[in-house]
Amino acid sequence: MIERHFDQQLGALRKNLIQMASMVETAIANAVKSLIERNSDLARLVVKSDEQIDSLELEIDKQCVDLLALRQPLAIDLRFITSAIKITNNLERMGDLAVNIAERVIPLNQEPQLKPLIDIPRMATITQTMVKDSIDAFVNRDTVLARSVYERDSTVDSLNDQIFRELLTYMMQDPANITRAVHLILISRHLERIADHSTNIAEEVVYIVKAKVVKHRSYSLEES
Repeated sequence: MIERHFDQQLGALRKNLIQMASMVETAIANAVKSLIERNSDLARLVVKSDEQIDSLELEIDKQCVDLLALRQPLAIDLRFITSAIKITNNLERMGDLAVNIAERVIPLNQEPQLKPLIDIPRMATITQTMVKDSIDAFVNRDTVLARSVYERDSTVDSLNDQIFRELLTYMMQDPANITRAVHLILISRHLERIADHSTNIAEEVVYIVKAKVVKHRSYSLEES
């Protein structure tokens, strides 16, 4: 009976994590869409949605603390609970970064478009896929998919550098471009950070399944 109740609590925790991940995915997608479609109302919706994400983070944290304090979980369950805390933190930061993007979009939309958006939407697509796949890897305990998330991070980093260099040229050509270029540089940086958080979640998946710590690359994901 006690074990059944514990399994139900773990199930509720898992359900809340998946719900929070879905909310974060939606916030990121809407933030990117608000940029591409120049839709400030959608950007404001992203900003407003952050309260729900934060509230769910607190609920999940409480669930984790209760499970650790009141139960004596076995090794794999202990890894799941401790990783859930870290995953929730990464998801919350992703939600914040989606808000940061939306907050940059609103003033951008009040000005003429600086340039056609090519690399940022490409970067956003890769980043959004990384977010989805990191969560799918968590749900399915799929270390191979987790590894693929990690491998895409360098592509996002390269695009971020490329976008920065291009926008720096625009700023040097005309000081009137500086404000808009800075907004776009920061949006690119926020997307790069979202990709980093996806990588963090992928690392936690390997830890849950394999009991291997891949932080600081002490363990190769190729072994997963």
